[in-house]
Amino acid sequence: MEENIVGFEDFKKLDLRVARVTLAERVAGSDKLLRLEVELDGGKRQIIAGIGKVYEPELLVGREIIIVANLEPRKLMGLESQGMLLAASDEGGPSLLTPDRTVVPGSKIS
Repeated sequence: MEENIVGFEDFKKLDLRVARVTLAERVAGSDKLLRLEVELDGGKRQIIAGIGKVYEPELLVGREIIIVANLEPRKLMGLESQGMLLAASDEGGPSLLTPDRTVVPGSKIS
């Protein structure tokens, strides 16, 4: 694991935030991509995530998730993803990282 060590200054560049899912739907033509709209600091943004084989979209609405808020936007299947959600992954698939209590959307992770 030590070959991937990141310096603290590089880690500080990541803007990790709590976001609340306000809409979730499957991306047409994909069995694993979901399109999420999330609330963050009073604004909304779209995140495209490869969690559709493990999570049903309707069960995500209202959940708080952790996202990388300052990731460069990227197009996936023609849709712009404006961040990345954080999930642990093992043989059971992705497991969303979430706060253990209700937190205001936009709260900074430190």
